[in-house]
Amino acid sequence: MKLRKFRDWQPKLGERVFIDPSAVVLGDVELGDDCSVWPATVIRGDMHRIRIGARTSVQDGSVLHITHAGPFNPDGYPLIIGEDVTIGHKVLLHGCTVGNRVLIGMGSIVMDGAVIEDEVVLGAGSLVPAGKTLKSGYLYMGSPAREVRPISERERSFFSYSANNYVKLKDQHLAEDWSH
Repeated sequence: MKLRKFRDWQPKLGERVFIDPSAVVLGDVELGDDCSVWPATVIRGDMHRIRIGARTSVQDGSVLHITHAGPFNPDGYPLIIGEDVTIGHKVLLHGCTVGNRVLIGMGSIVMDGAVIEDEVVLGAGSLVPAGKTLKSGYLYMGSPAREVRPISERERSFFSYSANNYVKLKDQHLAEDWSH
């Protein structure tokens, strides 16, 4: 069962959302219109909320979770992701905030309380430490992630291209008859 209720929370889906049968979406999770969640992904909102904006793609093997409220973090951290975000394969996002039109490279880790502003490219295999902010308009890479250079206009145009490409692909998957 790919959509799972937990306590009083049932995942809420926008229009035309694709969730691969091998993925799990659990608890207080909302996915915007035209989102796609690809194989072996886990989106677990069991102790705080997860909100994912329209046309965002969560690639294979990614893990999206939250930071619960407790004695070491009284309010916890929800996971908030904007629109037109491409989350690469095997990414770990934990209790962080991601703006609009962001590319998160494969195998990257973004920790508790970190903020990635709009229009950022995070290179593959990067680590964004807890509480760090990545400012809009730059490419960041490394562990810990460091500003490398401003993004180009070509890279800026890639954000909508990538989002739209995954909308088309998920529409093709939605049209498939997986009943046999």
